[in-house]
Amino acid sequence: MERNSATGKHGLEGDADLQFLLVGGELVKIRSGSWKKSRFYKLEEDCKTLWHDSQKVFRKKKTFCVDDIDSVRKGRQSEGLSKHTNPSVEDRCFSIILRGHKKNLDLMAPTADAANRWVTALEKIISNMRNLSRQQKSEHWIINCMRKADKNKDNKMNLKELKHFLRQINVEVDDMYAAELFNKCDTSHSGSLEGSEIKHFYDLLTHREEIDVIYGKYAKTDGQMSARDLLRFLVNEQREQASMEDTLKLINKYELDETAKQKKHMSKDGFLMYLNHEEGSILNPAHNEVYQDMRQPLNHYYISSSHNTYLMEDQLKGPSSTEAYIRALMKSCRCVELDCWDGANGEPVIYHGYTLTSKVLFKDVVKAINDYAFKTSEYPVILSLENHCSMEQQKLMAHHLCSILGSALLTQPLGDAMPTNFPSPEELKGRFLIKGKRLNKLNAIFNSSNTVEEDSVSEEDEAADYKDDGQKAKAKKSKMKLAKELSDMVIYCKSVHFNGFEHAKDNQAFYEMSSFKESKALKLAETSATAYIHHNMDKLSRIYPAGSRTDSSNYNPVPMWNAGCQIVALNFQTPSKEMHLNQGRFLPNGFCGYNLKPEFQRSLSSQFDPNALSKGPWLKRKTLYVMVISAQQLPKLNKDKHKSIADPLVRVELYGVPADIASKETHYIENNGFNPMWNENFQFDINVPDLAMVRFVVEDHDSTSQNDLLGQYCLPLTNIQNGYRHVPLLTKRGDVICSAGLFVHLMLLDAQ
Repeated sequence: MERNSATGKHGLEGDADLQFLLVGGELVKIRSGSWKKSRFYKLEEDCKTLWHDSQKVFRKKKTFCVDDIDSVRKGRQSEGLSKHTNPSVEDRCFSIILRGHKKNLDLMAPTADAANRWVTALEKIISNMRNLSRQQKSEHWIINCMRKADKNKDNKMNLKELKHFLRQINVEVDDMYAAELFNKCDTSHSGSLEGSEIKHFYDLLTHREEIDVIYGKYAKTDGQMSARDLLRFLVNEQREQASMEDTLKLINKYELDETAKQKKHMSKDGFLMYLNHEEGSILNPAHNEVYQDMRQPLNHYYISSSHNTYLMEDQLKGPSSTEAYIRALMKSCRCVELDCWDGANGEPVIYHGYTLTSKVLFKDVVKAINDYAFKTSEYPVILSLENHCSMEQQKLMAHHLCSILGSALLTQPLGDAMPTNFPSPEELKGRFLIKGKRLNKLNAIFNSSNTVEEDSVSEEDEAADYKDDGQKAKAKKSKMKLAKELSDMVIYCKSVHFNGFEHAKDNQAFYEMSSFKESKALKLAETSATAYIHHNMDKLSRIYPAGSRTDSSNYNPVPMWNAGCQIVALNFQTPSKEMHLNQGRFLPNGFCGYNLKPEFQRSLSSQFDPNALSKGPWLKRKTLYVMVISAQQLPKLNKDKHKSIADPLVRVELYGVPADIASKETHYIENNGFNPMWNENFQFDINVPDLAMVRFVVEDHDSTSQNDLLGQYCLPLTNIQNGYRHVPLLTKRGDVICSAGLFVHLMLLDAQ
């Protein structure tokens, strides 16, 4: 266990920033205007846990893990700090943003230099943790558990501590097996394990039989894999177009043994290292970057989109926050929604009208969007305005948009002539587009007098739907006045009411787009899919959840994508299967928020109907063979109950056109969340692979109640790699579980 801190430092030994964190210092924790208290913060010796003192009687010391930090923000960049501190202390403030539902930690350092030092040092250790290989993270996690099990801190492990450790890592073993394992390692017969004995115990514990079998099959040169052996593995098992040059690169990159490296061999440790890195991942590493053609018209892409972006929780009484926009944008969401209403003191606010949700200033939201829009993706962001403001406050909205977004706000079409089609994401990099009502046609911009004959437009569709949900729709939509200043900002995304596909074809310009409630969209996707797909070939469509989803639940986005809909807006704040599918859809292509639709959803000659498959370029029948081999270090759900051990099972789910939807699951394994092994084979028949997605779900089996989710991962079928692959696992909220993973064998072949 003396390896604890060395493992934690992972290459930062002697680093001045790391030493600064290990020493720690006083910071002021800020919760409100009146709650500002001095606390001592420091990094613990494991270099993985942040500690601070607390005034609570039963919790004098509080800790949280570096892995739980999403980001560190310098300055008054959180809602709490901007509200509860003075601008004069801007350079002393910073926030630690924690993953999931945990509250942000808003802090103030004694000086600007100290704040800079904290931010720099924290970012350095976070970056180091994230850059560890899966294998290093695994070792880090195991040694950390060993440290926790060493109750008397003597760097030794007795039998009782060993049993406690095994439960920590999610393994239930009977007393006889624990004693047998202990005695096998206790070569000194001292009644406790230390030094090399702990190393022996660690090696026995982390030994992976399945890797031995695969490696043994190909290691035909003095018990190791030669470059030629490795090439045979890459071509035969991984189905890669690999060359001898590729194999030598892998050996140089992952082989740790210098003797093996000189012989151009790969040892078993090097082989495991390769499998644990991106080359051995299920996601094709070439698709981690933007690899699609980004010069197609904007409407040829699926666009990651959020509904009622300002809400942190439910739709009726939960808080509205700028933080919700930041979180969505940092997840590469490219279309956010702003529900705008008249506020006090003449300042427009954003909240969910007709409800008790809290309010946030429009200008504060626009500032947050401007600050965070292009941090994870440089491609355009659409601001979908639901406008319910008076003329005066609309003019102020237009002023805020112009003054805050500046030249990044698109206020006229690209080029010198009236466009006939959308520009591409590439042409719109770093730009904001406004979606909303417009008083006149776009070509008025190119007329000598850009005048409007009336200043009224029909009420926003979604708000009207929300008010009328469950009632008969009003025969005539109510009118509202629209300020010309706001109207003129709407260029490529003019909101219009949908009156049928024929009417749209004959009367709507390409930039005139409609929003569809989920039930309406689903009905069209099921009954008029081909017409819907053609409608989306030259126009944009936005889908939003029904007003009845007051709990912020989500609808299934897949049928909407099947019909070529681009802006399929979901409640980003709600962890759900639907959000997992959305995250999976946009994971490839550099996680940029845009995903190019298949060619048959873009070509005017296409007669594709996802519900009635006929012959065409979309029909590429494939068979997906999946072998679920094993899992490693699944999270322990109930950490407080040291005897609560997972009984894991794996379900493989297929989504896509109705004919391709399928699900198959393994048996469950009792009392082993550390290294369960299934070796179960599944076969899936797929008709339209270009629209198919695969989702891996790991659950803790429970015979008396609903299974608990241990981890999940989803991605489009076109982005998977064949062969032996590691599958990372994410939490329900979509955050990576550092040490956990699945090991599978995949083969996507043409159907016989």
